[in-house]
Amino acid sequence: MKALLNDRRVMVVGAGSCGEGWGNGKAAAVAYAREGARVIAVDRDLEAARATQALIQAEGGFCETVAADVSRTDDIIAMVEAAMGHLGGIDVLHNNVGIAITGGPEETSEEEWERVLRINQTSVFLICKHVLPIMRRQGAGSIVNISSIAALRWIGFAYSAYTTSKAAIVAFTENLAAQYAADGIRANCILPGLMNTPMIHAPLTAAYGGDAEAMIEKRNRQCPMGFMGDAWDVANASLFLASDMARYVTGVSLNVDGGFSLRAAVG
Repeated sequence: MKALLNDRRVMVVGAGSCGEGWGNGKAAAVAYAREGARVIAVDRDLEAARATQALIQAEGGFCETVAADVSRTDDIIAMVEAAMGHLGGIDVLHNNVGIAITGGPEETSEEEWERVLRINQTSVFLICKHVLPIMRRQGAGSIVNISSIAALRWIGFAYSAYTTSKAAIVAFTENLAAQYAADGIRANCILPGLMNTPMIHAPLTAAYGGDAEAMIEKRNRQCPMGFMGDAWDVANASLFLASDMARYVTGVSLNVDGGFSLRAAVG
């Protein structure tokens, strides 16, 4: 059976993991490679990207790494140029970078607000700005942007900057899909729900009283299916949207949340 992404050129932005275990971008990069893609793993932390590279290469896959801080326009331009140097094109762009800061308007400083929007929202705009001309010249491309179910729902605590940035990604992706459909470019968005990944432990534990085990137990209870998802749930959805299995799917916001978004709110 032919691999889903055989010889596709994939750039995963945020391909490392911020802690032990599997982050969404790390799992997506490995999933793409397992289906035959040639992967460029981009991360601010080059060692984290190299850890992902090592996993892919150990399985016989192709992966090159690029260090980039997506809050810096020059880094974004350089990483796209590096990807082109390694691959000669970009068939799939996977935007996974994101940071989380808890707090509402009173608790969040102006500097924190601007930092979250710069990294979570503006970076996606800038990366797409520099990748879209490549995809247009190719006459095809697939963009997978990672948002969050927090863009749609109160998830139990104040999360103003993060939710605002992730809601913007949904609207931005829909605009991309409409504008570039005639160019053969698809753009879709994934909204993960409550996920058990390394990202939640440092910033979110405090929001649950400082007890990581209590946080995990409470978040599991909040999910209609009774447990949080993990990075592979997001990776598998990404693989579908990036591949030709979704060739007639564009402008979609896919909730990967175990039914969490079916509830109006959580306590």
